[in-house]
Amino acid sequence: METGRVVLLNGAPRSGKSSIVSALQKQADEPWINLGVDVVGKHMTPEYMKPGIGLRPGGERPDLEDFISRSYHALYRSIAAHAELGFDVIADLGHHNNYAALDGNWRHYLKELEGLDVMIVGVFCPLAEIMQRRAGSDGTYLTANEEGKIPLPVLRWQEEVHKPGIYDLELDTSMLSAEECAERILNVIASGAKFNARDKLIASQI
Repeated sequence: METGRVVLLNGAPRSGKSSIVSALQKQADEPWINLGVDVVGKHMTPEYMKPGIGLRPGGERPDLEDFISRSYHALYRSIAAHAELGFDVIADLGHHNNYAALDGNWRHYLKELEGLDVMIVGVFCPLAEIMQRRAGSDGTYLTANEEGKIPLPVLRWQEEVHKPGIYDLELDTSMLSAEECAERILNVIASGAKFNARDKLIASQI
């Protein structure tokens, strides 16, 4: 049995990751399993431990950091287990390393995917577009105040989520639809391209 492929989407909240997941699942000929921050943070994490792995940069909840670390390791082991059983996996994530005490460097979790075919995709979106999307949300996301000032947590996401910025593919969702992003991902996979961002991130100390 061949192992499945893994696609990791990394970007700030409201950058369009979840929409890309849905579009890819619809376009792909083979089934892709969705594992990521929405699944774990919203549906698997106890209410009193939320947002879990979706915790914002800034070190605002030190009491959650051990739980977050173990949750990330468990998530990546689950991704590996699915892929080892032949499932293709796509995960929407928002990695950062701006905690009070936790060393949340992405390399710690990527080591769980040893031996697998992993494509890491940076999902970018300009801050102005992010704020428009937040304003049009259901109230779940922080929005600008009456003076138009952008909340500090939103700025931190933009600054922290793409450090160190090593990707196999970068997508700008202000320029591309979710369907176009999904098509690009699938086309790159179909081309037989070799992915090395995982190895570079593991070697990186940032």
